[in-house]
Parts: sequence; C-alpha cells; structure tokens
Amino acid sequence: MPQWIYLSVAIISEVIGTSALNASDGFTRLLPSVVVVVAYLVSFFFLSLTLKTIPVGIAYAIWSGAGVALITLIGWVLFGQTLDLAGVIGISLIVLGVVVLNLFSSSVAQG
Repeated sequence: MPQWIYLSVAIISEVIGTSALNASDGFTRLLPSVVVVVAYLVSFFFLSLTLKTIPVGIAYAIWSGAGVALITLIGWVLFGQTLDLAGVIGISLIVLGVVVLNLFSSSVAQG
C-alpha cells in the first residue's frame, strides 16, 4: 500500500512543479523557480520509491497520465487555458488508459 502513497506524492509534486514552471516565467522569477526544482526533486524521489514494487512502465504511465490530466485541469482553472474537442478527447483517453491499467493489468503491484 505505501507504493500508492509514494506514487500519489510523486504525481502531486510533479503537478506543483509544472504549475510553478509556468509561473517561473522562464526561470526569471526566483520563488517559482525554487519551487520547480524542489517539487521535481520530491517527485522523482517518490517515483523512485514507487519503482521498488511497481514496474517502471506501469508507474510511469500512471505518473505521467495523471499528471497530464491534473495539469490540464489546473491550466484551465488557474491559467484560463482552453481545450478544443480533440484536446478533451485526448485527455479523456489518457485518463481511461490509467484506469484500465489500474483495474485490469496484472502488471500493477497490489501489495
């Protein structure tokens, strides 16, 4: 069970880092730039802990897929970004892929 907590922390910190990357304005603003570096370090550390029990392909698919979906939502809510129909369909397919991996793949560690 701790691998899912580790993976969740990795996803959340990656989303924080990516949001701060947008706010860093090309690393010209100090505080958001520091947040980017710290958040990505935390994310990769916890992703590495996840890889002790979940195969790298599965963990990375969940990490990146959930990150894409969450950062898209944050971009919409916080930064006023929009998606066209193709974007909504594409993000939906990514989320569906993560759900399929979690529900049906025997490669995902359950312990």
